[in-house]
Amino acid sequence: MISVEDARARILGQFHTLEASDAPLLDAGGGVSVLGQVLAEDVYATFSIPPLANTAMDGYAVRAADTRGATYDAPLELAVVGYLAAGTVYDGRVEAGQAVRIMTGAPMPAGADAVVPFEETDEQEHGRWDDRPRERVRIDAAAKPGANVREAGEDVRDGDRVLTRGTVLQPAQVGVFASLGRATANVYRRPVVAILSTGDELLRPGQPLTPGKIYDSNAFSLAAQVQSFGGIPRVLDVALDTVEALTARIHEGLAGADMLITSAGVSRGDFDVVKTVLASEGEVAFWTVRMKPGKPLAFGVFRGPNGPVPHLGLPGNPVSAMMTFELFGRPAIFQMLGKPDAWPRPTVRAVAADAIRNTDGRRFFARCVVSEEAGRWVARLTGPQSSGMLTSMSLANGYAVCPEDRDVIAPGEECEVILVDREAPVPASVRNRS
Repeated sequence: MISVEDARARILGQFHTLEASDAPLLDAGGGVSVLGQVLAEDVYATFSIPPLANTAMDGYAVRAADTRGATYDAPLELAVVGYLAAGTVYDGRVEAGQAVRIMTGAPMPAGADAVVPFEETDEQEHGRWDDRPRERVRIDAAAKPGANVREAGEDVRDGDRVLTRGTVLQPAQVGVFASLGRATANVYRRPVVAILSTGDELLRPGQPLTPGKIYDSNAFSLAAQVQSFGGIPRVLDVALDTVEALTARIHEGLAGADMLITSAGVSRGDFDVVKTVLASEGEVAFWTVRMKPGKPLAFGVFRGPNGPVPHLGLPGNPVSAMMTFELFGRPAIFQMLGKPDAWPRPTVRAVAADAIRNTDGRRFFARCVVSEEAGRWVARLTGPQSSGMLTSMSLANGYAVCPEDRDVIAPGEECEVILVDREAPVPASVRNRS
């Protein structure tokens, strides 16, 4: 058997960052298409933001000197000479003793250097200018120069580098692109991952369940993993256990794919046809990895119509398939996306609430719920840990790790926990279990 680290290093040696292209910020359906993608360029501002000084509040644009000494007990009055809404520009100039009624975001008129908010005037309730024309305004508080004013270039100055190559685009970065007037971003392409389940016993959800058959959950859970990691899943029809069917499905999957995933057919006792076809279509090594769940694993490179396509052959048990893809497929996708160092998940040291037993010298990833209790992390198993029980994954927000050289982590002992979903609720069935 090989170690998890050795297997991962061998796999990642076959992957590289994909090519970059200009992608629209929004897709055809109006969704943000570049979220989570990696910038392939440095981005520079071609103008300042804001381009002009503007007001941060609704109120009156004034000359600060004209408000000196104003208080609620001794207010001052100014002549109202105009109105400014956001998106409009005042073509006059604020002179001594004058004020311009102004709405948030509107450019500051020439001559004004401060804004007195409505709350500090006799206009406590304000409506549209057309509804409430007035010639004078009472000022109840003095304003300092620059009060409630956003200066030109306060956020970004013309020529500033605002985003660097390698940045992962999150909501704020997408907003920066839009604020610069950019409708596209130069990003590394998302990998297309073809997903193939094999087995005569498999049915697609929605088909009638007949004796001896089971539904194919692997293709759907793996597709969800691919998508959640930033890839584009392409689920193929189930392949029957014949040379012709499996070969046809593999050829279908290789077209346009950056990676091919198969589930089942890599364990001892599986139909020889699966291993034979996999080996005949490329260079595939069948490994046993020192981990549980997920010991059997196949990896290699297929001869695709457009060049080599890496192939990851996962076990057929649902938990084993998801766990091996978490440990090996996730890093591969991140490498193709251009963020090769971002795949490790956060970990914590947690107190085991249950015994975590490890009987065969492999690294055991126990599905658990981890939560903070009395200032410390506590990990509770989700229940039975069979590799065929997908519910053990669906209830988990972490994986408690029992090393290869440990037979058991006893209740009360600390263990490392990989955090999978910090936002996952703690199910009552687990929370209330003693």
